[in-house]
Amino acid sequence: MLKNLVKVTVPALFVSMALSAPAAQLSSDARAAIPREVQQLVVIDYKAMQNSDVAMQLRDHVMPPDLKQFDDALRKSGLNDNHDVDQLAFALYRPSNSSDQLSTVGIAQGQFSVDQVMADFRKKRVRPTLVRSNKIYPMGRTGMVLCFVDPSTMIFGTTEAVKQSLDVRDGLGQSLLSNGTMMDAMRSVDYEPLWSILDQRGTQTMMRQVLGQAGSVTDYDSVRKRLQSSWYSMDFMHGVKFDLTIVTGDAFAAATVSSLLNAAVLYKKMSGTDAEKAALAATDISSNAGQLGIHFAASDSQFGSLLESPLFQSMVHP
Repeated sequence: MLKNLVKVTVPALFVSMALSAPAAQLSSDARAAIPREVQQLVVIDYKAMQNSDVAMQLRDHVMPPDLKQFDDALRKSGLNDNHDVDQLAFALYRPSNSSDQLSTVGIAQGQFSVDQVMADFRKKRVRPTLVRSNKIYPMGRTGMVLCFVDPSTMIFGTTEAVKQSLDVRDGLGQSLLSNGTMMDAMRSVDYEPLWSILDQRGTQTMMRQVLGQAGSVTDYDSVRKRLQSSWYSMDFMHGVKFDLTIVTGDAFAAATVSSLLNAAVLYKKMSGTDAEKAALAATDISSNAGQLGIHFAASDSQFGSLLESPLFQSMVHP
């Protein structure tokens, strides 16, 4: 159960940086720069990342190659990531409502020494590209670019993704602020140190992968379209805590998915290692009205053992 949740939600967008300090909230400028059709948004208290050894272990185990490229590009941008960056957000979005393709844009928040960064760019003869009044700079030889929209907010990613982000911020397209479902989901978790929200498509994809073979049964197909949105948070302050909420809209759908998940857990308990069985035993699944809740808690040592288990290794390195 837990391994499939991690498979979808942890590598998806840099959840590997698990933290334990103040809430990672997005500023209004940051929210306005995220395209409306977000499939998943992950927000991380980046500055506190190094306070947890197990969080760093998780990052090393699950950070996918494309997000390592983001991390490397950020480090080469002229910013001191341990001092300037407070929060990081990664948005996985569809360029249009009808598109099945997904793009990713990153947003860093902090107190940036913009003048110093610009002076470094000039010294290296790095020239910006103008998009209206916005200056876009290349991030070394990574193929990515960055743009400071104000002294505390930086957008970075591929050129196309950054341009799309600037378009919605400048009012040429709809932003996250106009997505009522996602904004409501955000209000449920944006006080947490690490959190993520998923739209209907993202939630359906996540649950299909979480359930595995159980996701093909008639019971799941009958409720799949009722999965509306979801959100989760992770906390590493005292051990490891993971909480996921899925909105189904009605009690029947929530209870049906809860039954499917509990059946999947019982099945996987029979074949796992001791660490995996302990993780499954520490996973609680329940439904209440139109919401499904999943909670997991473990000590640092228990979670560290799970990271080294064959099942976890096969999950993050297929």
